[in-house]
Amino acid sequence: MTPDDREGVDPKNVVVSVLKACQLMECFTREKPNLTLADLTVATGMNKTTVHRLAATLIQAGWLTRGEGATYRLTMRPFRVGAVALAELSLRSEAVPFLRGLADRFGDTAYLMIPGPDGAVCVDIFQGNNPVRVNTVGVGTVLPYHTAAGPVVMLAFSDELRERWLARTLDQYTSNTLVDAPSLKDRLDKIVRDGYAISEEDYLYGVGAVAAPVFDAQGELVATLSLGGVNDGFRGSRLLEIIEAVLSSSRELSSRLGH
Repeated sequence: MTPDDREGVDPKNVVVSVLKACQLMECFTREKPNLTLADLTVATGMNKTTVHRLAATLIQAGWLTRGEGATYRLTMRPFRVGAVALAELSLRSEAVPFLRGLADRFGDTAYLMIPGPDGAVCVDIFQGNNPVRVNTVGVGTVLPYHTAAGPVVMLAFSDELRERWLARTLDQYTSNTLVDAPSLKDRLDKIVRDGYAISEEDYLYGVGAVAAPVFDAQGELVATLSLGGVNDGFRGSRLLEIIEAVLSSSRELSSRLGH
């Protein structure tokens, strides 16, 4: 809340504990997704008893959970709420014509995804007119970074994500899911060289996709554009057309964001 937002607010209507809970939640970042009680105490300036009670309440509400060791971390609940807000920001507004263009041209589903603490978050979709659709992924869905086209592009272009994600035990979703770190690293290096990723049934059987990165004015990856549909439609000359279209769209969107 900014000073301007606070003007005219009756202090009697302000619940201080809620403000403190919000302050606590804001301590978690992509760089620091797991925080101890001591970390939170230092970051907020509150005493340990207050921080402990707030954290216990947020766990009960489903907004925090216990991380590894004696740490806390956010659940996906606040991020799903945040995804709704993000959908109204300029990124989504700028992406809409590209999403619509891809969906209309090929008839498949176009996705806009952004990096989240526990995976790639879908913040917008446009469905084409193909009779067979992939309805598993919608706005607010979180996908693991080592599967599907959009998430692996994020993993490929982020050293921080690579270091964190490749150090964990990776879940196997289909027989095509790469869970071996060296093999996955080779794939990520190829994605960086090519500038795009192709997904062939590595997250859902029967589903293929192509994704490319979207960069901001600072050259940071802020999102991915992707097109997904029935895997048989992502082959041959049609696949080459999709790759060219997704690359062109992601580059123009990046340009509009100042890249």
